[in-house]
Amino acid sequence: MGNITQAVMMDHCRRVCVIGAGTMGSGIAAHLANLGFDVTILEQTKHLADEKLAHAAKLRPPHFFLPGTANTIKTGSISDDLDAICNADWVCEAIIEKLDAKKSLFELIDPLIREEAFISTNTSGLEINLLIEGRSDSFRRKFVGTHFFNPPRYLKLLELIPTQETDPAVIDAYVKFFHDSAARRCVVVKDTPGFIANRYGMWSMYHAVQVAEKLGLTIEEVDAITGPFIGRPKSASFRLNDLVGLDIMEDIARNLIERCPHDPHTDVLNTPKSIAYLIEKGWIGSKAGQGFYKKEGNQFVSFDLKTHAYRETLAPKLPTLDELGRLPFGERLRTALADKSEVGEFLRLYLKPALQYADSIKAEIAHNVRDFDRVMQWGFGWEHGPFATIDAIGAENLEISAKPYFQGPEIQSNAGIYFTPVSEPEFASIQDFPILSQHEGFNVRDMGDGVHAITTTSKMGVIAPALVKSLTEYLDSGSSQRFVLTSEARVFSAGFDLKFFVDRIEANDFDAIDQAIADFQNLNSTIGRFPSVAAVWGFCIGGGFELAAGCTFIAASPETQIGLPEALVGLIPGGAGNAVMRLRAQAGGAKRLVEAAQLLATGTLSTNADDARRIGYLRDEDITVYHPDRLLTEAKSLVLKAEPLVRASWQEINGPVKGMIDRMQQELVKLGVLSNHDQVINDKVKHVFADATSWEDANDRERKAFVELCREGLSLARMRHMLENNKPLRN
Repeated sequence: MGNITQAVMMDHCRRVCVIGAGTMGSGIAAHLANLGFDVTILEQTKHLADEKLAHAAKLRPPHFFLPGTANTIKTGSISDDLDAICNADWVCEAIIEKLDAKKSLFELIDPLIREEAFISTNTSGLEINLLIEGRSDSFRRKFVGTHFFNPPRYLKLLELIPTQETDPAVIDAYVKFFHDSAARRCVVVKDTPGFIANRYGMWSMYHAVQVAEKLGLTIEEVDAITGPFIGRPKSASFRLNDLVGLDIMEDIARNLIERCPHDPHTDVLNTPKSIAYLIEKGWIGSKAGQGFYKKEGNQFVSFDLKTHAYRETLAPKLPTLDELGRLPFGERLRTALADKSEVGEFLRLYLKPALQYADSIKAEIAHNVRDFDRVMQWGFGWEHGPFATIDAIGAENLEISAKPYFQGPEIQSNAGIYFTPVSEPEFASIQDFPILSQHEGFNVRDMGDGVHAITTTSKMGVIAPALVKSLTEYLDSGSSQRFVLTSEARVFSAGFDLKFFVDRIEANDFDAIDQAIADFQNLNSTIGRFPSVAAVWGFCIGGGFELAAGCTFIAASPETQIGLPEALVGLIPGGAGNAVMRLRAQAGGAKRLVEAAQLLATGTLSTNADDARRIGYLRDEDITVYHPDRLLTEAKSLVLKAEPLVRASWQEINGPVKGMIDRMQQELVKLGVLSNHDQVINDKVKHVFADATSWEDANDRERKAFVELCREGLSLARMRHMLENNKPLRN
């Protein structure tokens, strides 16, 4: 079968057979089922497959966006359900990481795999070329290794490892498939021990433990240094060790020592005393309930590297972190490396050798430094990869003999020659689009093809009256005709500025509140006059959701929490949120309206975008963009086909809506879910839902109720508590 046919079949791949239902197999199957693939998972017996899938469905954090998705996965045994292999478009092997076991399986299934189907092995470090020995020409031509990261739902990186015989056209087809259909960011890596992620990532993890033990620092101190301060996630070092599993770390380290006799730095991978002790005790990390950290009741205790006993967690006292934390990344690390405190001492022994090690192995394990950096960013959550970090600090400050690795759009190759990589517009971030104009609280950017991006610029996408005014004026000016509404913050929007309401209440200025709500409701309607798409991620809550709901469509990243939690601060939605939910629920009759009222009464947020569609915050015509880096691309494609928002006509609801909402409230009060003040709040929602005769009437009622609640002392107490403690008060 020709290469063109192979590529076409990958484009149309829908049926996947995952062989192996262990940690990675079940995680891959869950990820693909979340995306809508037809998934079958095979084990040694069907019973074992059912058992392991049931276990995967109960994991926390969850593998599935919706619990019912687990039921869409078919199960079977390798011996009895070979049709699943024969009919698959992609056979994804994910059994035990043993070379002989994988080779025996491939000998069995090689004749069963259709010519146009494709086949891969999931591994974190086995030599891929050894797995094609004795296989058919068709198998050898289309076979690759994949290294998914655990859990696949949350980690977007996939290391793709071709063999020496994998057809280059097939490699391209794999990359396209994973990017377009399987929501992965794909890095093609060399078939070297541990690939990039484990060869360097595991070395870096072990190195941090070795340096901590040498300097006598606590695990809390090391985690404080190696977290966001150096551009790493909050899991830092020791929390990350627990998440990965100390037994897994040791297996990978031993494999690397055995397979890299040429590497003079593998001594770092010898098991540190603390890890050896914890493994001997069976305290291998999060899956065992304890490792370097252990939860006792509601508190965590920490493992002491000196005494090898658990003790109360100690807050690290490292003033250098506070003093330097606000400096730009490169300046911060440069200054810290020269510092005479414990922070500087640790970084000189840890960070400097880690960056030198990356430089020494780059040509062996990566095709270029951008690939190397991307693996550490996408797989480990680093803000900057090692080579961007070297550039930021300055190679001369690290005793590394190198020119800058990145110069504008150019990258230094392993041969020391600069080249411009192929453009990837489908993965554009908001900063990739030029600013056309700047306004109070937002920028306007050019996305091309006549589409603008209106991007809020406040912290956490918080909406304030000044933004409402300036955005309304901008839209009324007619400067944009078709736009994507999004944010330049870490999330889409955490809602309306709560402090504004507290300040106005304390100043007894309720007219200002009434006007702010009227203006915000008007903005919701104004947005609807334009073909528009809200591109949301992170949080899309409160006023942020109301702003998004004014658009023709919402394009949501899958992990977005969406909802109207105003009841938690003593209020009801004020930017047309009640009217929006009333319209969206009316087609489902009185029962659906009561369910919507319950969402508002309890301030319930969705757990993810698919859950938001299930409970009514999103409509069927809104989309979930499962690829974490294609939200803006998909939003732009959607807005090019959009028309101005046409709201459904307001319908009278048959049935005793008020009585049903009252009964719902009473049941929740009995269960202790709602307080008396919650009932006061939900009564306001009830009158909008049941008594409003039109969209305009609903907004009038909503605005009046909002101001009335601002006059309530219990509501003010909730607002103050949220501002001061960042958590709700149920009074």
